[in-house]
Amino acid sequence: MGEPRKRIKAPEIKLDNDTYLRIPIKTHVVMENDQLIDVVKKYTEEHVKPGDLLFVTEKIVAITQGRAIPVKDITPRPLAKLLSKFVMKTPAGIGLGMPETMEMALRECGIPRILWAAFASAVTKLMGKKGVFYKIAGYKASSIDGPTPNTLPPYNQYVVLGPDRPDSVAKELSELYDGVQVAVVDINDLDGSVLGISHASMNREKIAKILKDNPLGQDHEQTPLGIIRKINQ
Repeated sequence: MGEPRKRIKAPEIKLDNDTYLRIPIKTHVVMENDQLIDVVKKYTEEHVKPGDLLFVTEKIVAITQGRAIPVKDITPRPLAKLLSKFVMKTPAGIGLGMPETMEMALRECGIPRILWAAFASAVTKLMGKKGVFYKIAGYKASSIDGPTPNTLPPYNQYVVLGPDRPDSVAKELSELYDGVQVAVVDINDLDGSVLGISHASMNREKIAKILKDNPLGQDHEQTPLGIIRKINQ
């Protein structure tokens, strides 16, 4: 049974005069043949309480949906090779800065949308504005993960796409427990976003702020699940 990690960046965070405990939960290395709902139930049922918010990384959602593709099976077209050269690399990951990930962005989003995003990004960067590319390309582009030296094997040899139907996934997982909300999140050491929520009343921006320092970690922690619990001080 999974245990919450004992040492994380900061177990608690204060936001809007409230304090929240973030509890990462360790799992086995999730593979394509795993059933997401079974994984979540197995590792969270001993920890989750009514009123908690259960969050799941977009990566394990995508993996269990069959959206992890071996790099060796991706043949980038010339346009992907060209566009990837202009992507800024960050410590959080490769993003679309390799031909294989850019190729998958072209397949996921379509050539016109990626070209428009690239053009708009180039123009707005001249005016000192960043982040336009992913705003136009959308979460299917921003959620694509490429392999890095710190990526947990075997996914250091894979490109993982963004999850399909993240809102529906969150809603399905919320049915495991009464009184528990679920979010599908894309969080790294630089920023993050909430891709799916189980209830329309949930505040995506607030959840992202609670997780802004990436308490799950970025490397080999093997903690793709977590709990947000509001606590009284």
